[in-house]
Amino acid sequence: MMKAFTLIIGLLFISGCSTVYPNKDITGLAFPVVTGQSLEKNTVAIPTDFKDEMTLLLIGYKQNSQFDIDRWLIALDMTETKVSAYEIPTIQGLFPQMFSTVIDNGMRAGIPKPLWKGVITVYSDGDKVQAFTGNENASNARVVLLNKQGKVVYFYDQGFAVAALNEVRSQLASQP
Repeated sequence: MMKAFTLIIGLLFISGCSTVYPNKDITGLAFPVVTGQSLEKNTVAIPTDFKDEMTLLLIGYKQNSQFDIDRWLIALDMTETKVSAYEIPTIQGLFPQMFSTVIDNGMRAGIPKPLWKGVITVYSDGDKVQAFTGNENASNARVVLLNKQGKVVYFYDQGFAVAALNEVRSQLASQP
């Protein structure tokens, strides 16, 4: 049973990037308004519902992105970086949407309940997000630092790097 579940989840994430969009630098652009659902089952409008001065989105297009996202979260914690950070699994296509409950329940099983509010899965608008950032090298996490107005002040699409972490910290330190 667990093998079948793992296979289904793997197939869904593999098919999650069915359309390839070229990568691009989105720094300075307004993040598109998209809707997702937290693992707590709350609907969230991204970036509209974020009220902090700065918000960090850790966007994953494939299951392999979780490795980068985990490194980002650990590094942010270890460096005591003060920023609201959200994991945004983003899956395009009708097939993953049909199995969204299975996918979300799988994530709930592997993520401690206190962290559920920080995981917002985007299904119906997944194509919109992927077209915005590009999804070449889809296993790399996309790191998007937004200001209060939803404008991208920092973007990185190469997974995790200490230099990128330092850039995020520098951007946060330069904010009033």
